[in-house]
Amino acid sequence: MPYHRGGDASSQADKLSGIVEESDLYEGFAPHVETSEIKTLDFYNLPKQTGKEPALRSHTEIQQLLQQGKKRDVKNILRENSWPINSPIRSQLWPTLCGQHQTKQQMLDGFYWEMVHQVFGTTELSEKPIMLPAFVDATHCLPYHLTSTGRAVADRIVNVLGYDCPDITYSPVLYPITSILLHFMSEEEAYICLAGLVGSKEKVFINQTKLQHEVTWKTVMQIAKKHTKSAISYFQRICPGLKLERVFMDWCWWILAGLPFQHLVRIMDCYFHEGIKVLYRVALVILNLFHKECQSNNEWSPDNIKNDIGNALIKFCKKIPVSPAKLLHAAFSIRGLSTQYISRIFIKTEMLLKSRSVLNSGSKQLIKSRSSDNLPTSQSQVNIQMMSHTLTIREHFGLPGTKNFIKTWTDRQFLFTLWSWLPVRITMYQPVLLYTTEEHGCSLTTFYVRVEQHEPTLLMIKTCNNEVFGAYCSSRWFERNVKDDKGQRQAYFGTGETFLFSLYPERAKYPWVGIEGDKDLGHSSELFMAADSKMITIGGGEGQAIWMDENIRFGKTDSCKTFNNPPLCPSGDFEIRVLEVYGFVGI
Repeated sequence: MPYHRGGDASSQADKLSGIVEESDLYEGFAPHVETSEIKTLDFYNLPKQTGKEPALRSHTEIQQLLQQGKKRDVKNILRENSWPINSPIRSQLWPTLCGQHQTKQQMLDGFYWEMVHQVFGTTELSEKPIMLPAFVDATHCLPYHLTSTGRAVADRIVNVLGYDCPDITYSPVLYPITSILLHFMSEEEAYICLAGLVGSKEKVFINQTKLQHEVTWKTVMQIAKKHTKSAISYFQRICPGLKLERVFMDWCWWILAGLPFQHLVRIMDCYFHEGIKVLYRVALVILNLFHKECQSNNEWSPDNIKNDIGNALIKFCKKIPVSPAKLLHAAFSIRGLSTQYISRIFIKTEMLLKSRSVLNSGSKQLIKSRSSDNLPTSQSQVNIQMMSHTLTIREHFGLPGTKNFIKTWTDRQFLFTLWSWLPVRITMYQPVLLYTTEEHGCSLTTFYVRVEQHEPTLLMIKTCNNEVFGAYCSSRWFERNVKDDKGQRQAYFGTGETFLFSLYPERAKYPWVGIEGDKDLGHSSELFMAADSKMITIGGGEGQAIWMDENIRFGKTDSCKTFNNPPLCPSGDFEIRVLEVYGFVGI
């Protein structure tokens, strides 16, 4: 069973978090940590700067800011407050930071131990090694400073997580993150933190499939080509045959396997709040620092590194010549690396890889994609038939050639055509009708209540002229309430997976214009979704692709820069006969 801290430790966390003392170096660590292996760095033995330094913030202060929705203030505190490696604050701070990303209902007391019992038949920790899930990379099960008991606990946590989250198929960083969490908390607390990171919808923390893993390192490579041009040029110059792909495939291990533990812990302080973009920034700084050292330090001369730059980078990180504070300062000083920019590169890379996989899979795969394997189940089709007023799915009855034969091929093709346009991963889930004006009334308030927490959604409009069109909306409509770093509600939200479509009288799909090339198309091409109490909008820039009023009665459609679409109905203005919104079960 897990260890439990007494009440005194909880209060000590706040008291000591603001004080740098000559106390026991290992005060802040959990019992399953081999503290004798943790060394202080020379950076902490340098003479302190003159003048009174501001006191480090406490967990209580940060928790209050989070409760007030002041995430930007929290971000700045985490970036600037260099708590000592042994500070007890992390035993409370990290669970609080991870918990804010939890999308599932809060776990009941004892839930984790019930799961342990289901998986292993007992809550006693086995003395024998247990088989790790297939998604774990055996070559990177980094324990850091965990004892043998701590490693066994980490093994058990990833097994339970794999049992609870069967959609995780490949996640090499999950084990190292588990080990890091266990340095400052109990087994149950570490599991709850991981569940929050894995289940996060707003930010990415941990990749969970091979596709996501590949997209991520290729995204880092694309960003590095822009933000570390001189370093990339240098490496390619000294190694003419160098394949950058081989170097960047290991980018996360520069950080997780290379950097000293003191650096890693401070990076995690920020990562648990801001997500994987923190690691992107650190990776760019590592490249620039390594390039600088290569030009001034014989240890990293071209002759010494040209045969294996990837391993040289990890060795360099082990002796990185800057303190954790300077590393983070440099990382967060990089300009032009916004979340939106990273997301745009990520989505383009993902779609390119998906396209290549289809083209390279041959005719057999193309035949399979047209089969019923990627279509709604027959039961889902029946459900839609019974409820939908935009997609009518009827069975054939009677024999062909007889007067009782009803031809419904076109009705079925509406659904099947639309299904072929969805992202491949979404076709694995079954559709469910979340909202329809026929049953739930014509109210934007009701629309939000029934729809806003679902992601993604499929919005279908049938006009009084029988035109049928709509949009695949990649993000939750709840994001209309999310505030940016300055505390302002963002006007537009969503991602480049959003697309428009028309089913009748014309059949056409209108994807995001940014998919077509790498050049920056400007703000007007990224106006995916917007909403408030008076209207909802999809697409913008010199026009709105879809606009509907608060009574969901009237709307208008025009061409827009985001999707480069024509008006979705000839008249431009339309009266809504029915609006339907679909979600997907199991996402």
